[in-house]
Amino acid sequence: MNYQIIRFVVLGILLQLSIFTHGQNIPKQLPVTEHPRLLLMKGEENEIKGLISKDKQWYKLHEAIINEADRLDDEGLLERKQIGRRLLSVSREALRRIFHLSYAYRLTGEQKYVERAEKEMLTIAGFSDWNPTHFLDVAEMTMALAIGYDWMYDALSLDTRKTISNAIVKHGLEPSYNEDYNWFLKATHNWNQVCNAGMVFGAFAIYEDQPKLAQKTIERAIKTIPLAMEDYKPDGAYPEGYGYWGYGTTFNVLFLDAVENIYGTDFGLSEIQGFMETAGFYKNMTGVTGLSYNWGDAGGGYGSLTPAMFWFAQKSQSPSLLWVEKHHLDAADLSRLTRNRVLPAAMVWGRNTSLNGIPAPTRKVWVGQGPNPVALIRTSWTDPDAIYLGFKAGSASVNHGHMDIGSFIMEADGVRWAMDFGSQNYESLESKGIQLFGRTQDAQRWTVFRLNNFVHNTLTIDGAHQRVEGYAKIDRFGDSDSFPFAISNITETYEGQAKNITRGVGIVDGRYVLVRDEIKANSSPSTIRWNMLTPAEVTIENDRAVLTKDGKKLYLMAQGGKGVKWKTWSTEPATDYDEPNPGTIMVGFEYEASGDEDFALQVVLVPEKALEKVKKHGRNLKNWK
Repeated sequence: MNYQIIRFVVLGILLQLSIFTHGQNIPKQLPVTEHPRLLLMKGEENEIKGLISKDKQWYKLHEAIINEADRLDDEGLLERKQIGRRLLSVSREALRRIFHLSYAYRLTGEQKYVERAEKEMLTIAGFSDWNPTHFLDVAEMTMALAIGYDWMYDALSLDTRKTISNAIVKHGLEPSYNEDYNWFLKATHNWNQVCNAGMVFGAFAIYEDQPKLAQKTIERAIKTIPLAMEDYKPDGAYPEGYGYWGYGTTFNVLFLDAVENIYGTDFGLSEIQGFMETAGFYKNMTGVTGLSYNWGDAGGGYGSLTPAMFWFAQKSQSPSLLWVEKHHLDAADLSRLTRNRVLPAAMVWGRNTSLNGIPAPTRKVWVGQGPNPVALIRTSWTDPDAIYLGFKAGSASVNHGHMDIGSFIMEADGVRWAMDFGSQNYESLESKGIQLFGRTQDAQRWTVFRLNNFVHNTLTIDGAHQRVEGYAKIDRFGDSDSFPFAISNITETYEGQAKNITRGVGIVDGRYVLVRDEIKANSSPSTIRWNMLTPAEVTIENDRAVLTKDGKKLYLMAQGGKGVKWKTWSTEPATDYDEPNPGTIMVGFEYEASGDEDFALQVVLVPEKALEKVKKHGRNLKNWK
């Protein structure tokens, strides 16, 4: 049976169980009757004031938020401008503005922030709707008004409160009961997390005005959000990757914190297997260069401060989880961080955390299974020239998945040599008629250049796509300093194209990377392409490819496979809907396999300083230890 079908059946059963285990003891009255009641209770702002009075880094972040709240006076009020099928950019900007302004008011008491936020909220309340056909838009807009309404409650006039409360009910909570819009209740991905969080914030904010509707919404959310949280099992690897971790998990944490603040418990939700462990996944998804491992529908580029990590660090009492976040706060200018719409939550969740002496993590190999297993390996957390190796198994059938099973990324000497494009802007494709979110084998999604296996750092056989229904786990891994590695049998992904394919990746003696493929070919001859995407310049020198970037060099050399000849392929798009990919090129080779051939392809990725240290590796994957 298809892995995804099995998972759906199992998750359906787990949802029924979660209704019993997590939904039985929810009080029928709201225990907290005063405002503010969301995230930061009345008087708790004094803890933040104490923190910023003695910690310069926290003060810098606080100051950046206040400065941004002041700057918003120069911005025009938001308008209901929909782009394609989404109002999401407006909803997100609303959340950013109102959260920053609300924080500024709570910490300074200055009425000017209330006046600016009030104008914004009344304008939004007057929109015809918040675009319920794309319910993420409604969720974020509801959360925005809920925070502003709750945090500024005593400073808003009675008429203003009534208008905002009515809008939260009319445009937010009530549409969530329309079956044309609320499919998110059955989703196992970020839609469930974001939409339930938005609805719960709205319900908590206006509870007095609509107690029956609010109570029903809160109970519904606590019963249904476990369906998405089950996807963190068993180890915390988030199936949708880096970018959507920042989205889904952040809103999940906002949800949990709001619930626990009000009821004194999150009803066991944070104890769902894998959820607390997911902070380790996210921390390890940032490479030595500061670039994220951006597989799937994730953006490229450097990561940014992630407030949810402060919640995880505080709740688990694990300050090393903040190693990456601390480096973001080390920057001289923190104003760029204010583009994060939930940035004030970092101040809320970090208010009892000292940034002095955050210890470097000790674990250099992190492996997670689940719907999209990954292995994340590095030689050091403190050496800027360290090697970082990310390896992905999984399935293209997961939400926001790519045909990237067996793909890897690699960094050394401060350069990302093997890269992933990540996603293309959705509207740029949808506006040209691309049906982007189909997940069947013949879905139009796989015609998009960045999404199929041709451009990922994996294998392609006879020019065919990987199989959407295929699934691969991390079969074995090792975490020794001399040879950390991970191995995955990815045969299901190539069903009908080869009899067996197993790929292993590892770092040899802390000096260079080894990639080994063991393949049993089909009965008929086949052409197997080994591919790697890179931002470097590539020259071919006899039996090796030389990559050059930022004054550094990396050498690609094959060890195995007769007649291997390195070559390059262009990343120029061949359609009018694919985005250009300047400054990138693909490098690799094609191997002509005879019928039933049983063989290995082995490649080493060697930084220049390790060129004289390369060994001839002949061990089969079964002997990797």
